[in-house]
Amino acid sequence: MKETRIYKELGDCQIKADVYDQGIGSPVLIYIHGGGFVFGSRSWLPSQQIQWYMNAGFSIISIDYRLAPGTKLPEIVQDVKDAIYWVRQQAVQYYSFDPNKMVLVGSSAGGYMSLLAGTIEEIKPKAIVSFYGYGDLIGDWITKPSRFYCQRKRITAAKAQVSIEKDIVSEGSWDRYDYYIYCRQTGKWVEEVTGLDRVKDLEALQLFSPILHLTQDYPPTMLLHGNRDTDVAYEQSVMMYEKLQQVGVPSELITIDGGDHVFDQNFYCPAVQDAFQKVNTFLRHFV
Repeated sequence: MKETRIYKELGDCQIKADVYDQGIGSPVLIYIHGGGFVFGSRSWLPSQQIQWYMNAGFSIISIDYRLAPGTKLPEIVQDVKDAIYWVRQQAVQYYSFDPNKMVLVGSSAGGYMSLLAGTIEEIKPKAIVSFYGYGDLIGDWITKPSRFYCQRKRITAAKAQVSIEKDIVSEGSWDRYDYYIYCRQTGKWVEEVTGLDRVKDLEALQLFSPILHLTQDYPPTMLLHGNRDTDVAYEQSVMMYEKLQQVGVPSELITIDGGDHVFDQNFYCPAVQDAFQKVNTFLRHFV
């Protein structure tokens, strides 16, 4: 049974989490949704995946966080930190899962955030699973106009602004997708989401690129990515995997042959089913 909780309030903005408690001592899986930090919500965790993780014995907490451009990446990271603090310090008053058996699972931008969390000592999970995430915020793949998105109808700056509410929000509808397309067509995503200049603030941006901060004590990590991904370059997971292997972190790379972005939405595809079985085996090994 799902329970929705408010884990953080900032003025009129309530940031929520959906909790699926699986009982005493169960490992807890925190899910971080994608959407380029511009749109999306905790409801994006598909029902089939919720049931699959629950059948595997995991309690699940799917979290929201404030969205760009009204909130910039440093504050978004703080929201995720606060969500994890809430799970460990407050949620345990109401639920019986084991916060010491915590894993992070994220998709796209959420995969990136899960990978970044592995570099932050105070919130490190037992293991990380990144679905089509990325570890590099300074590479050409994201700092230059996207070839894929430039093939779409051009979104003007004016139209992009119209799609964004003026208020601070933590749940974003698909109406905001125009803003994301605009950012990818112009190569301005990094600046719009982080509030940092890719040249003047390079050192600060490097702090938010987990691939630059991998050490031997980084959490065990599984990376899943389609090799035909049109949004996040498949090479992002390949590079993360290679670097994790170099520093000696237990890690696996699952390649979905022919898979595009959000390949896991095709949940009953045999390749996706096989991938989820490997996710379960991987997580159970480390929690």
